[in-house]
Amino acid sequence: MTETIRPPSTSSNRYLRDNFAPVREELTATDLPVIGRLPDHLDGRYLRIGPNPLDDPGDQHHWFLGEGMVHGVRLRDGRAEWYRNRWVRSAAVADALGEPHRGTPGERDFAANTNVLEHHGRTLALIEAGSPPYELTHELDTVGPCDFDGTLPSSFGQPGYAAHPHRDPHTGELHALSYSWTRGNRVTYSVLGNDGRIRRSVDVEVHGSPMMHDFALTENHVVILDLPVTFDIATATADVPRVVRPAVRGVLNRVIGRNPLPEPVIARIARGGGAASLPYRWNPDYPARIGIMARDDDSASVRWFEIPPCYVFHTLNAYDDGDSVVVDVVRHSRMFATVLNGPDEGPAVLTRFTLDLRTGRAHETGIDQRSQEFPRHDERFTGQRHRYGWAIGFDDGVPGDTVLRHDLETGSTQSRRLGAGLEASEFCFVPNPDGTQEGDGVVMGYVHDRAEGRSQLRLLDAATLEDVAAVQLPGRVPAGFHGNWAPEGTDLADV
Repeated sequence: MTETIRPPSTSSNRYLRDNFAPVREELTATDLPVIGRLPDHLDGRYLRIGPNPLDDPGDQHHWFLGEGMVHGVRLRDGRAEWYRNRWVRSAAVADALGEPHRGTPGERDFAANTNVLEHHGRTLALIEAGSPPYELTHELDTVGPCDFDGTLPSSFGQPGYAAHPHRDPHTGELHALSYSWTRGNRVTYSVLGNDGRIRRSVDVEVHGSPMMHDFALTENHVVILDLPVTFDIATATADVPRVVRPAVRGVLNRVIGRNPLPEPVIARIARGGGAASLPYRWNPDYPARIGIMARDDDSASVRWFEIPPCYVFHTLNAYDDGDSVVVDVVRHSRMFATVLNGPDEGPAVLTRFTLDLRTGRAHETGIDQRSQEFPRHDERFTGQRHRYGWAIGFDDGVPGDTVLRHDLETGSTQSRRLGAGLEASEFCFVPNPDGTQEGDGVVMGYVHDRAEGRSQLRLLDAATLEDVAAVQLPGRVPAGFHGNWAPEGTDLADV
């Protein structure tokens, strides 16, 4: 089946136009055309997710709030066996499509749209800020909400899970940092074991109620980003009736950044809202800092390091270096200060923070000043000293056609332009099965061809950024968020 190519949207919202515009068909295609040669050892699925509004959300729509749609390609024996795209069937999506609910949706129910990965034989669609993950079948149909065999509380007042877990390459366990405005000034560090159950959970007190999209992991520490994008009461209550709005805001002022209210009270407040915009804003009065907590200790071990105001969506990697912790991130100077429907507040650059555990001071070093996002590394080196990283170049706040390869040892960056009229998405690294050297493998991700109105799965040699293969897809994969390689017969696919 091939998607009907529709004319571009005329919405004034850039996140509803061009390749941000949602697709309306769910497709299944088999025996996909391939340009070049797919490596014979690739046996698995490339999965990626992103927002894809089911209905017209209006020009005030925030990009992060669209219902999630997963796009997947199955590779085996040098062939591209299938492509599928499917909405995540939350209760609201199932209702809109006239279908029965999948599983048992709870109070915090949303069609996860931020990350998709494989763990303990489960394909999981993830989102942050309190909503639970959704489990999918191998063919990307929705099974239902996942509570990790009853070990993940996901009602109001609970942390839910995270969009950005990181896998320990030695143990295979997933480490995560979860947040929700309903919990006041507490975030939760958790470890998801290889049995699919959360085996460790630690509450950490932060300064207020920040948005924490990502964190970092070293062999000995958890790296916590407490930065000045925080829950905004005025935005969250914009749709509350004017007559009760002062009372609701007064209640929220007593919970945000302090101790949480009782769960039933929070639930009533949250259900009475319904703001169309993301309720997080740049907060110039909020201190920017990075916390370091020993992985096997409690929250009393956290040490905080002040840094200049900035925001970080994504870390590249982190590692312990004697008496310091080194954290590489993509640094935004601010976020959601003037542009309120998506992340477009100027260039984001690759930056290193070195946190000196002896002096308690942080040192900031610029690595690459090109605007970029979606940094990835060789996940076999998560938490260890890394040499290489890959990212996507951005032009005027949107993904461009450039793939970047950073050599952090030499301080050099290689840039590959994919071609005029092409738009790249996040590329993830997939190692060669017999390779042991860092960066020995391919990077892969979806690339949109604006002229054709369709996309392809593009594979590049990770060392040279030269073409390896391209899988031609039957339709368009809109600009989205995170993708991962899910190999068959193993749980070693990382995030």
